[in-house]
Amino acid sequence: ADVLTWSGEAWIGGDVNRIWFKTEGDAADGEVGDAEIQALWSRNIADFWDLQAGVRVDLEPDATTYLTLGVQGLAPYRFETEAAAFLSEDGDISARLHQSFDIHLTQRLIAEPHAEINAYAQDVPERDIGAGFSDAEIGLQIRYEVTRKFAPYVDLVWESALGETASIARANGEDVRSESVRAGVRFWF
Repeated sequence: ADVLTWSGEAWIGGDVNRIWFKTEGDAADGEVGDAEIQALWSRNIADFWDLQAGVRVDLEPDATTYLTLGVQGLAPYRFETEAAAFLSEDGDISARLHQSFDIHLTQRLIAEPHAEINAYAQDVPERDIGAGFSDAEIGLQIRYEVTRKFAPYVDLVWESALGETASIARANGEDVRSESVRAGVRFWF
């Protein structure tokens, strides 16, 4: 199926205190499968590191609100890192880790390997999620920066359900793994 994915971030504020807005999701054949919005207060706590706290709202597949606590920054060896823990309105605890790394092939051509993993402290039957590591995404984005603010890209992505979540997906007759090629534009202003 043709899939539209989006990921966006915006912030307002200064170097020490900021308000972040983040969103990501996907839609297949005109139907939204996943959609998430976050509003976070961010405080610089060390060089290159911010502590973030706020709210995450999953609009699809089921409307759920979470309290969010996490960090965002630049880890050693220039790994862009986002780590967050979530507490849902139903008391479910989950965590997410996302890392990426820019490899400059030329001044304008950049390869960016990226990985994300999600984990849950307990089963969430209404979302077909099992306790433990639930899913992972690994990809390689190749982008050409026409300017620093505008860069078309191609992204090769591998996604997989893991552990109990994979077992639940198999029992429901769903695919556990998927590969995709994504094309898009990265821009900022």
